[in-house]
Amino acid sequence: LQKLRDQWLNIIDPVPEIMVMQEMAEPRVTYAYNRGAYDQPMYEVQAGTPEIFGDFPEDLPKNRLGLAMWLFRKENPLTARVTVNRYWQMIFGNGLVTTPQDFGVQGALPTHPQLLDWLAVYFQEQHWDLKALLKLMVMSHTYRQSSQIEEEKWEQDPENVFLARGVSYRLPAEMIRDNTLAASGLLVQQVGGGSVRPYQPEGLWFEKTDLSHKLLHYKVTTGDSLYRRSLYTFIRRTSPHPAMTAFDAPNRNVCLVKRERTNTPLQALVLLNDPQFVECSRVLAQRIQREFPDILQDQITYGFRLVTGRRPKKEEIIVFVDLYRSQLARFKQHPKDMDTLLSVGAYPVDRDLNMDKTAALTVVASTMINHDEAYMKR
Repeated sequence: LQKLRDQWLNIIDPVPEIMVMQEMAEPRVTYAYNRGAYDQPMYEVQAGTPEIFGDFPEDLPKNRLGLAMWLFRKENPLTARVTVNRYWQMIFGNGLVTTPQDFGVQGALPTHPQLLDWLAVYFQEQHWDLKALLKLMVMSHTYRQSSQIEEEKWEQDPENVFLARGVSYRLPAEMIRDNTLAASGLLVQQVGGGSVRPYQPEGLWFEKTDLSHKLLHYKVTTGDSLYRRSLYTFIRRTSPHPAMTAFDAPNRNVCLVKRERTNTPLQALVLLNDPQFVECSRVLAQRIQREFPDILQDQITYGFRLVTGRRPKKEEIIVFVDLYRSQLARFKQHPKDMDTLLSVGAYPVDRDLNMDKTAALTVVASTMINHDEAYMKR
């Protein structure tokens, strides 16, 4: 019997299972209760939608499938309006309705109501094509404006409500990490797959112990999984990844439509000292040496373009060159500091390169990653 049970478990365990909901054969009778008291039913109620949206179509079943079909009917504009507003918020920093969590009477009025209407209709006519919608937004004249501002326009519209200039805001936590991984060349482009666990302070989950023995100890992922997009980072609701929390990522206890954006010293500490960012700095230093092996200014220019998307100014190059030379002298005098810096992270060190130069360029690359244009959208 034990052998048969073991054989059965070996066959069944690998099969993924999901919970499936099913409609009741006979719908349950539901009542409206007097002030919510379960023992005081007043009258029977039927499945339906809010009266403000009109009567529920007779041709749709009154169940979850019918509700899903009703949400995407042409006669119901709310779904398209809410979706368009959220993607506008993702691109421009703020939605046309600045309260994306509330489109009701207590929410804010749209700053550009006709634009919101037009985009919602366009989205429906494009058969809910998100790529077409995003392409339309980013190719618009409004999005491609410079974020530089004249004093007169600043006095008239400090919050840029009327979109007279380009957007400027700090990127969300996931994009900051992914951009740094991409600049260093570490970012894994694979789509799909299971969750991964990047670097995290040792013992953090143990300090926040609860009844879950499985989540008592955090085990860092190995191999290429360390460098997957932040989308795949394992999220524990009671203990989200601390680097993302520092950049205002929510804890997933509740659905959050709009994140807060703060500016704290902890964010600078993450970019300077988190193992993921230190490792990316080292790998970026190795990358620019391999691709531009001779001229320091070319290495700095290439690294800065990878991180910020633009060429550095002459004054910036001078600052980076001075920093490189001072750090090179330091690491030659203190080789233990060099070994400590280059040992951060699981990615192997390229021993074919000059270690002193790699360490000095690692500090330069870290400074680039901490440049505000590396994590600000302008």
